Amino acid sequence: MASTNASVRRRKPDPKEEAGNDGKIVAASEAEPIDSDEDKKKKARKSKKKSRNADDEDEYDKRDAAVDVLRVISFLFVVSCGLSYLISGGESFFWGMTRPPTYLRASWWKSKLSGPLYLTPDELAAYDGTDPTKPLYLAINGTIYDVSANRRTYGPGGSYHYFAGCDAARAYVTGCFAEDRTPDMRGVELMYLPIDDPTVDRHWSKAELAELKKKEMEEAQKRVHDNLKHWVDFFAKSDKYNFVGYVKKPKGWPGTEPVRRLCDTAAKQRKTRTIPGKEEKQ
Repeated sequence: MASTNASVRRRKPDPKEEAGNDGKIVAASEAEPIDSDEDKKKKARKSKKKSRNADDEDEYDKRDAAVDVLRVISFLFVVSCGLSYLISGGESFFWGMTRPPTYLRASWWKSKLSGPLYLTPDELAAYDGTDPTKPLYLAINGTIYDVSANRRTYGPGGSYHYFAGCDAARAYVTGCFAEDRTPDMRGVELMYLPIDDPTVDRHWSKAELAELKKKEMEEAQKRVHDNLKHWVDFFAKSDKYNFVGYVKKPKGWPGTEPVRRLCDTAAKQRKTRTIPGKEEKQ
């Protein structure tokens, strides 16, 4: 009986061992840990925190995103107003400038990207402002400018319409707008030369008179050059009129045409020489 009782007696499991799912004894260290109540509370708090953060993100997406967009738009609006004020010299906060800089005009960018135009005098004449669908061009000394920004002055009925659609360099100097719509400057210096008068000219010897006339011609040519240059620089430096291109002149020009007569307005300003030692008559 003693042996029988001994065989049915079971050994108490080692505290460090635990029966697995398949009935085998495994080490306690290999068994899955059992969470305590404190661990369960910590996990519950973490789960709630994650859920709260997700809710916060959803709330931000719906509410604060719209606010951020409004902030960006407001910032860009303020910057735009400031730039407009600076560029316009205090004229406008909203880009409503009467004379915007050239780099803000579409025509300026178009001319820069397309390159200079080369127009014959006949082709240039088509841009005299009579066709409102075309830009308004004028030329001076062979260079073409877009003066569409001032159609009231250069367009039909304007005070300077004579200059539109042509190169009227001569008229800028002589003042004969209708008669001198040409770039031919030959003979213009006569308007600055005195009239030969034998009664007055006899006060100089032949050699002295020849030297005097030479000096007078040099001065007259310089005045023509300076007067024309004034207008050439005016258009070249203008922030209102854009450079377009150049006029294609016929081969051999201006030698293919006769020298023009000095217009009456310019001829009338000529006077006789002043006799040495006497004041010029008023």
